Amino acid sequence: MLADDELGARRESPGDLGPYLRAFEAIDSADHELLAVAERDGAVVGTLQLTVLRGLSRRGASRAQVEAVRVASSTRGQGLGERLVRWAVEEARARGCAIVQFTSDKSRVDAHRFYRRLGFAQSHEGFKLELS
Repeated sequence: MLADDELGARRESPGDLGPYLRAFEAIDSADHELLAVAERDGAVVGTLQLTVLRGLSRRGASRAQVEAVRVASSTRGQGLGERLVRWAVEEARARGCAIVQFTSDKSRVDAHRFYRRLGFAQSHEGFKLELS
């Protein structure tokens, strides 16, 4: 599902599973990381990654970083993405987080509309520096 859209198709390499398997093992072994998977009829149709970040700002509050929200193209528009994100918010709350945050590529206009509809505010401008 990571490569199941125009942006992912340009930056993912599903033919070489090695890097993905190593990342999965590292995430799976960390207490502050969580991979959520949605299944339908035995097939994976949705995923997201939730990372709890400790911080000093906001009186030492923890925040939940949501990444890799993906819904299979055959399942989009059926409410699964909303259920995944709402689940992540509740999981973050249960883990004591004060904020749920994520980044979304500027080209994902539909995703931005989706997140605003769920109550998220576009409150920050993000910056990245690729190191490869």
